[in-house]
Amino acid sequence: MRGPHNIWRLIRTGATLERTGAMGVVLDALDAGPLVRVTFRTLAWPFKWLGYRGDPSAPPATRALMALGPAYIKFGQILSTRPDVVGDELAVQLRVLQDKLPPFSVEEAKAEVQKELGLPVDVIFSEFSEPVAAASIAQVHRAVLADTGMPVAVKILRPGIERAFRKDIDAFYFAARTIEFLSPASRRLRPMDVIRHFEGVVMGELDLRLESSAASEFAANTTKDEGFRVPPIVWHLSARRVMTLGWVEGIGAADVEALDAGGFDRRLLARRVLQLFLSHALRDGFFHGDMHQGNLKIASDGAIVAYDFGIMGRIDEYTRRVYAEILFGFIRRDYKRVAEVHFEAGYVPADRDVDEFARALRAVGEPIFGMDASRISMGRLLSYLFEVTERFGMETRTELILLQRTMVVVEGVARTLDPHMNIWEGAKPIVEDYIKESIGPKALLRDLGLTLRVLARFGPRLPQLAEAALIRQSVQKAPPALSRHWPNAGWVILGAAFGAAAIWFIALF
Repeated sequence: MRGPHNIWRLIRTGATLERTGAMGVVLDALDAGPLVRVTFRTLAWPFKWLGYRGDPSAPPATRALMALGPAYIKFGQILSTRPDVVGDELAVQLRVLQDKLPPFSVEEAKAEVQKELGLPVDVIFSEFSEPVAAASIAQVHRAVLADTGMPVAVKILRPGIERAFRKDIDAFYFAARTIEFLSPASRRLRPMDVIRHFEGVVMGELDLRLESSAASEFAANTTKDEGFRVPPIVWHLSARRVMTLGWVEGIGAADVEALDAGGFDRRLLARRVLQLFLSHALRDGFFHGDMHQGNLKIASDGAIVAYDFGIMGRIDEYTRRVYAEILFGFIRRDYKRVAEVHFEAGYVPADRDVDEFARALRAVGEPIFGMDASRISMGRLLSYLFEVTERFGMETRTELILLQRTMVVVEGVARTLDPHMNIWEGAKPIVEDYIKESIGPKALLRDLGLTLRVLARFGPRLPQLAEAALIRQSVQKAPPALSRHWPNAGWVILGAAFGAAAIWFIALF
């Protein structure tokens, strides 16, 4: 029955796009050829009256996706992080998507909690409120633990949301295959890969155990960060469809008037937000991927409290080092070094001209440095940088686009708090400290220690490995000789020596 459902879903989607005026915007973003345009408009136009009307005050694409429901809202939010796929204009429209839907009833919420945790809500909680927030995937209630009196937030998935998303994802795959079949040119945007990425993100958000794990890891990484907190997870009251964590009391980061009335130093908060994000991205390689004002509160002691950990970004250590060097090069306006880093990392093909690339990077950096401090944007710099690197043959990297998108959001938060903040001055100490820690002599010794530690694990097996290599050589027709053994056995013996050195290194340090 999936075939008819997918066709009907595609028709209804097209009808809604036509009715809201978003069809042209979407087809332009897809760089759709004539055949795709004619096919979609032919399918959609006669059924235009079946399309949802949506909110006329919203931009066309935003209006259409909000009208089509939760999966489409979430899809739009994820696409907003992929300007390489949908283009800058549509990505900007999608960033204003409001992930808010009417809540489901308290009775349904309590039934979900009891089903997941195996106990009635009245036994677990002494208080359980009406919904305080409702989004496309879940909603949140304020509650108080019956045994300890601790105030908590209880996040509960919408009833039947998994099945609804599964149907819509099947329809998205059907649409992607149709687009690829009708318009081979669209394959450069890899529609199927985009849907797979979306499916991976959403399936992770539909298991609240994974969000609980992300929050726990984030909390462990940031324990020593002054002026920053993550609510604790109540693990014994968290499961696949229910997540319980400490309740956050504070002023929303967007409520500037309340912050002023409370006597908070907004300039200090703005600097802290930016530096914390950069620390998490560079130092830990694990950052909050949705760090907007709605997910940040300012506690009474001035600490920034983050919540909602459904979207997190992760960057491996090598990539962090490369991008720290790139940012540091831009801060110093050393465009030749920035270009060399791209070539050394293999981001730009070796057959391209490094001096030409450096000139292109200068065209990116200099206009930004010429701006007034209040207009300088690291997020814009990264966006321009990706455009240039794409022209020089660099492949798109999803985790870095999420970093760039989140950087734009964080800068928006910082500028709301302090409109005159100089982003470069705020970023410079964090990037410089990371460079010292990750690229200097201390980092080299640390990397050597890790390498020796790995080799040491094979220490007990090295004699047998060396003996086995020698035996394999001895059964060959030619007489055994050390020179003949060396291509295989020599490396094993050398490995044994390294392993022994590793054991001594670990024992000493």
